[in-house]
Amino acid sequence: MKSMSQDHQVGLSYRDAGVDIDAGNALVERIKPHVKRTARKESLGALGGFGALFKIPEGYQNPVLVSGTDGVGTKLKLAINYQRHRQIGEDLVAMCVNDLIVANAEPLFFLDYYATGQLDVDVAETVIASIAHGCELSGCALAGGETAEMPGMYQHGDYDLAGFCVGVAEESRILNGSGVEAGNVIIGLPSSGPHSNGYALIRKIFTYAAINPDTEQLTSHSTVLDAVMQPTRIYVKSVLKAMATGQVTGAVHVTGGGFQENLPRSFGDHLTAHIDLDAWTRPAIFKWLKVQGDVGAEEMLRTFNCGIGFIMFCSPQHVENVTEVLASTGEEPLVIGEITARQTEAVVFSGAFA
Repeated sequence: MKSMSQDHQVGLSYRDAGVDIDAGNALVERIKPHVKRTARKESLGALGGFGALFKIPEGYQNPVLVSGTDGVGTKLKLAINYQRHRQIGEDLVAMCVNDLIVANAEPLFFLDYYATGQLDVDVAETVIASIAHGCELSGCALAGGETAEMPGMYQHGDYDLAGFCVGVAEESRILNGSGVEAGNVIIGLPSSGPHSNGYALIRKIFTYAAINPDTEQLTSHSTVLDAVMQPTRIYVKSVLKAMATGQVTGAVHVTGGGFQENLPRSFGDHLTAHIDLDAWTRPAIFKWLKVQGDVGAEEMLRTFNCGIGFIMFCSPQHVENVTEVLASTGEEPLVIGEITARQTEAVVFSGAFA
């Protein structure tokens, strides 16, 4: 019987079918330094195993695991079309970890899924390096992931991303909306732009307005593309420090669905959130999108974060302390409304959308 080493290559190979195992191995070697930077002391095992191993951190009496998964939507299409790969991984991490901290959970580890038709090692490394940077900003470990090369599933140059994150919370300190009461003050944290939501509408506006976002000037220092490709802000460290005071009663990640859909997820159906639109100035990109797309104010608020990416509630007597703690982390917290007993709707607005 001939050994495999004696046999000559006959017929088709996996590479002929469009899958390059050597390229995948090269990618693993390239991303190891990026992954290493995110390691926590609870991380066990090394990159490349079949499963990611992680110990529960010390100090929790009754730890509860909190998990989440998300993607970056069609913002990814803009990253691909305009070769803006260097920050899209931050968006992926942010969309997951910002959901976890709503419950007062500390993000522990993150896994990514990168799928493409034909693996471009340079692009993939750039994206995964940005995922690792997002993990560093979040204080969580990039524990592993999956790179899938699937010929015929994607057009040339396309890739897709998904993220998965696990965090831990002390059971007695989990925020689930039950602590929010009438009279609570609503504190908003500024966003960096549309984050990773509403990009189907954004791309439609580009077509509707017949503009090239890469050349259309928004301000003297940035184009429209620069503005919409700003990575989603990661609020982990500032929000968890504020929650450590024990004075935050609830929180909201202003993601897909904007204010109308996300605020009611974080308080009971006997309450109403009053949002004062005069309490903050909308960033220039939102004004541009509204005008160029002829988008109504209600639709803007239902689709985009409109400049407020994360929200917290607390009682009036704790506002000063909570905002001071947030400011100490570099945040610029804004009081943007209050919680009242339920009236006609779960969310109502006052002021003008300008």
